Amino acid sequence: MPDNLFANLPALDSSDEQFTRLLAEPGLLIERIVSTGQASPPDFWYEQAQAEWIVLLSGEVLLRFADEADARRLRPGDCLDIAAGRKHRVDWTQPGTHTVWLAIHRSAQ
Repeated sequence: MPDNLFANLPALDSSDEQFTRLLAEPGLLIERIVSTGQASPPDFWYEQAQAEWIVLLSGEVLLRFADEADARRLRPGDCLDIAAGRKHRVDWTQPGTHTVWLAIHRSAQ
């Protein structure tokens, strides 16, 4: 686990997103996600059993929900709570830079 959220970032030409588990305990997972231009595969939707709160720390993202007509543009400092089971996907992340997310996954109480 890095002691700084901007430490040990992958190469900008990396073909894969990097997921780093920062904290895990029953009902809670906190992870850092680093994107370098990746997007969800066509017609793929996340539909997670846990709720997820995200904050974008750097870069830029287009995040789409199945129940909304337009994608949401997220910039550094933007945060969003995604309800469990709400279908969403990443349409785009900014290429040529590190898009760093902090994601907090939590089970329903």
